[in-house]
Amino acid sequence: MAKKILITGASGGFGKLTVLTLLQRGHQVVASMREAEGRNKSIASELSDAGAKIVSIDVTKDESVTNGVKEAIEQLNGLDVLINNAGIGVHGMQEFFTVADYQKLFDINLFGVQRMNRAVIPYFREKQDGLILYTSSCLGRVALPFYGLYQSTKWALEAMAENYRLELSGFGIENCIVEPGGYPTAFTENLVHPSDKSQEPLYGEFAKAPEQSLQGFMSFLEANPQQNPQKVADVFEELIETPKGERPFRTPVDFIGMGDLIQKYNEHLEQITTGLLTNFGSQGLLKVKK
Repeated sequence: MAKKILITGASGGFGKLTVLTLLQRGHQVVASMREAEGRNKSIASELSDAGAKIVSIDVTKDESVTNGVKEAIEQLNGLDVLINNAGIGVHGMQEFFTVADYQKLFDINLFGVQRMNRAVIPYFREKQDGLILYTSSCLGRVALPFYGLYQSTKWALEAMAENYRLELSGFGIENCIVEPGGYPTAFTENLVHPSDKSQEPLYGEFAKAPEQSLQGFMSFLEANPQQNPQKVADVFEELIETPKGERPFRTPVDFIGMGDLIQKYNEHLEQITTGLLTNFGSQGLLKVKK
C-alpha cells in the first residue's frame, strides 16, 4: 500500500536518493529542505519533476518546522511516515571544536529531530498509527577518532529514539533507526571542521592525522564500490513497506567492515534491553500496538 511520507534533508545524499526511490515505488512524498526557493531550488525542481511535493523546512527553527509539517500534511492529505534525515557531519580534533560548534551540530542533528517529532507525534497519536524513522550512523554505536562531535549527536539520537520507541508503542507509533556507515555522498564534502585550532601546535605531528585519515578513507571508499549509498535508500524503502510490528528497531547499512559487528552489538543490546524491561514488568512497551 502506498504511504504518505515526509522526509527532512532531501536536498542531497541519502535524502535525495530516498525520495526518488520511494517515488519509484509509488509512495507519495513531501521532500523538505532548507531554502527550497533559494540555493536548493534546482534540486527542489528535480525532485518535483520526479513527483515529489516540496516544502521548505529548516529543522533549527520552531516556526519553520511547525508550518512546514502542517503544509506537508495538507499537501498529502495525511501522513503515515516521518523520516528524520536532516543532518551534518564533522571531522577534526575534538578539542578544537568550540561550544558554539557543539551547539550548532546538536541543533541540527538532535534538536531538529525533536522539533520534527513534536510537530508530527500529536497527529500520529490521534490516529493511533505512524512510523518514525531516524538516520543515525554506525558511529552512533561506536567511537572512531576525529568524529567526536558528530558521534556525540548520534549517540544522543539513538537514546532519543530508544525512549520514543517505548513511550509511543502503546499509541501505535513505531520507531526505527537506520545506521549507515561512511558513503561517498555530498555529506562527506560538507563536513564541518573545528573553529579553534589554536592548540594545534601542541599536538605536533599528530595534528596532521585527521586530514590524513580523511584522505585515506575517501580513497578507501573509491576502491570499494559495494559501499553504494543507494543501499541506504533501499533500506528506508524496505522498512516502510515491512508490516507494522515486524520492523527491526535498528538496521546497520555498511559493507566495508562495520555493519556485521554493529549488528552483533545491536542484537546483544536488544537482549539486555528486553531483560531489563522484563525485570521491571515493562516488556510490553517493546511491542507496538497494531
